[in-house]
Amino acid sequence: MAEETRNTSENRPSCTFICSRDTLDGAYPSLVLGLNAVRLGMEATIFYTFMGINVIRKNYQDKCRFIPPGPMGAIPGMASIATKMMRQKMDAAQIPSLGELLEMAQLEGIKLVACKMTVDMMGISPDEFIDGVEIQTAEDYLKHAVHCRINMFT
Repeated sequence: MAEETRNTSENRPSCTFICSRDTLDGAYPSLVLGLNAVRLGMEATIFYTFMGINVIRKNYQDKCRFIPPGPMGAIPGMASIATKMMRQKMDAAQIPSLGELLEMAQLEGIKLVACKMTVDMMGISPDEFIDGVEIQTAEDYLKHAVHCRINMFT
């Protein structure tokens, strides 16, 4: 039982978030939750897998789009219009850009992890990632996650 409740070496509660989509609504939740977690004194790790891995690639953050759900997202050009509208709403609400949030996350100590299987599958070179990204296997992620108080798929 003691093993199940073990925290990190610093004895702080820890949490993980999994990001698997490179859309605005896929990328923001894990970063916002991670930032709030570290600000509450927790350790936070974000595990990027499948298309979410693009979020931590160099020069990709401005390419993330908002794709409306359902049939609206299938209409040609709708994703571009919806992305522009979403970015305007975010600017008006003074929400930091995705690139700014990633920088804040790194400065505040959030561990950014790329899924090794996805890296291999997509043929991504480690130097394609923003600085500080660690590459881990799913097994390594799970070895950490099993000891976390919170694990969320965002």
